[in-house]
Amino acid sequence: MNIAIDARMYGNEECTGIGTYIKNLTDNLFEIDKVNEYVLFLREPAYSNFQPPTSHVNKCLVTPRWYSYAEQTLLPSQFMKEDFDLIHYPHFNSPIFFPKKSVCTIHDLTPLFFPGHKMNSLFRRLAYRAVFASTLHKASKIIAVSQSTKDALLKHFSINPDKITIIYEGVDENFKIINDCGIINKVKNKFNIAKPFIFFLGVWRGHKNIEGLVKAFNLLKTKHKIEHQLVLAGREDLHYTNVRAEINASPYKNDIITTGYVSNDELPILYNAADAFVLPSFIEGFGLIAIEAQACGCPVISTNTTSMPEVLGDSALFFNPSDCAEMADKIFQVLTDKELKQNIIEKGLKNAKRFNWRLCAEQTLEIYNAIND
Repeated sequence: MNIAIDARMYGNEECTGIGTYIKNLTDNLFEIDKVNEYVLFLREPAYSNFQPPTSHVNKCLVTPRWYSYAEQTLLPSQFMKEDFDLIHYPHFNSPIFFPKKSVCTIHDLTPLFFPGHKMNSLFRRLAYRAVFASTLHKASKIIAVSQSTKDALLKHFSINPDKITIIYEGVDENFKIINDCGIINKVKNKFNIAKPFIFFLGVWRGHKNIEGLVKAFNLLKTKHKIEHQLVLAGREDLHYTNVRAEINASPYKNDIITTGYVSNDELPILYNAADAFVLPSFIEGFGLIAIEAQACGCPVISTNTTSMPEVLGDSALFFNPSDCAEMADKIFQVLTDKELKQNIIEKGLKNAKRFNWRLCAEQTLEIYNAIND
């Protein structure tokens, strides 16, 4: 069987979650599958940087950006240049009028509840829902990254539940405990981290609730006089000005560090160096970053919404993301209760072992082969 993968988001800094998913899924697929042929549709610069690992893997250059009009008008003709039996869309966005057999992966339904600046008109919101519904309708199988995501799909779209398979994401082997203080101090110095710190990683968008985390940090500083810095990692999005405004308004802004994009080499080091990792989101489809933190021995304090209780179980402390005081209290517990902190670390390390990309690839390959049978 010839399998195509829409890899336009492959490893892209602007879409780190889906880019990470595509890269790790394909890396493992190409190792375990010696039968099927693959073609990856890539944009520049990923196209030039990608080297097919075997003769079973080819690449094809396409130009339309995700969520663009060209995705609907030009992309189908570029897809047709290659001969394949099945295409895997790793996100909800696929060309409505492209007819070939497909699988799609749905990570979350965030745009339904937090449309963002790109869907600031009724037309764009309606177009988004039309594309989403079309992708689900055309797909022979739908992969949901969590039970929470599956439940949301069934609630908001008319889908046969049997069409949806839950396949968890995985943790890359680079996320592990690091005992080299020299490496840790070097990265901390690069980002001007001079004190113990609370860590966050994510896009600067409304659903991530970074403003709420900054408010909780202010409470920790005012009420508990903690010495910590708050390190916010992730590329700043200039369309979402509320986060920067909240930081600038903080009386403790000198202790709030914004790193910008953090490379895959540096990220495990920051997880290792942090006293705690906080995930304050209103919505998370899977919350891979929390699992990565756990694999590095960093205690996690998490939102109690959507997928996080499912994915983290009893290996984290939870809070209501709308309650900044509760968020601050949970963080303070981890920072000051050594026994609690160690317990969460140990449970987190055990929890992280449940998720691996090889298993994700094996289960995805089963989906491909079942469709072909």
